[in-house]
Amino acid sequence: MIRVGIAGIGFMGMIHYLAYQKVQGAKVVAMCEKDPVRLSGDWRSIKGNFGPRGEVMDLTGIAKYSELADLAADPNVDLIDVCLPPSLHAPATIDALNHGKHVFCEKPITLKVADAEKMVDTATSAGKLLMIGHVLPFFPEYQFAYKTIVEGRYGRMLGGHFKRIISDPLWLPDFYDPEKVGGPMIDLHVHDAHFIRLLCGMPKLVHSVGRMRGEVVEQFSTQFVFDDPTLVVTAASGVIYQQGREFTHGFEIYLEKATLLYDFSVLGGQGVLSMPLTVLTADGQVERPTLGSGDPVDAFVAELQEVVAAVSQNRPSALLDGKLARDALILCHRQTESVRQRRAVQV
Repeated sequence: MIRVGIAGIGFMGMIHYLAYQKVQGAKVVAMCEKDPVRLSGDWRSIKGNFGPRGEVMDLTGIAKYSELADLAADPNVDLIDVCLPPSLHAPATIDALNHGKHVFCEKPITLKVADAEKMVDTATSAGKLLMIGHVLPFFPEYQFAYKTIVEGRYGRMLGGHFKRIISDPLWLPDFYDPEKVGGPMIDLHVHDAHFIRLLCGMPKLVHSVGRMRGEVVEQFSTQFVFDDPTLVVTAASGVIYQQGREFTHGFEIYLEKATLLYDFSVLGGQGVLSMPLTVLTADGQVERPTLGSGDPVDAFVAELQEVVAAVSQNRPSALLDGKLARDALILCHRQTESVRQRRAVQV
């Protein structure tokens, strides 16, 4: 049984706690939160853009800490699950690793590449696992795409386009602060940067065209340039000023013998599946694969099950490894640099 301590009881901390209830081989034994109301189990103030609203939880039997150092020092904890703001990811993770804990940290790995390198290096020197919560490959449509490409079911990948756009999050005062959240590039597009890195490896160049808001990119489009000249990959992300479409994401992925299509939006508060996962095959057929549950929380259950399996077997995760997350952050910073300089930038 892997004993888990959750650091931070916000929306993601709540989602992780609920997901752990469905994960085999893990048990939440400790929690850390500075808000005494939330630490007591009153989560009614917690809400997010998916999943259930917070309610009063029975946390009987769970150790409760207000300081991260006390959680890191708890000998009854094997794995610390970091659900803190991005600016706190690096110090919390490094301290936990130095206390001999495995760490699973929410995305992004952190805000600065130098801090990400320190996190990865600390995990290596401590002999512990560092995993980062890039949950996208655990959503059914992206999981299908990943498995299809890795297995070579329709030949090799020739390219693709990925998009992830939100309405301007006016309710998040720090969204465009590079020292706290990082704006659309690091908070939003990092999902697709990670997925592209997972599927294609690291590009040698990025060429991004976009618009800045202060020190962060507000909206952009990127061409990823690989050593293989036949691999054509692009992505678009950022914010729009209209609130009617809160969120949209999707992809077109081009394989030798098939094309994979997917497009989902939230319009006026309602989910709209304008293009269910669709496979266009070489013989002209249009196929709609059967997928699992559409409940977003189930993707987190699958993600945490992978975390627990990695810790139980003491092996790196092919999907959640800290080095992949570091590379995704590097890609985000290189794209920002490309937008600023208005030219292609080496990765």
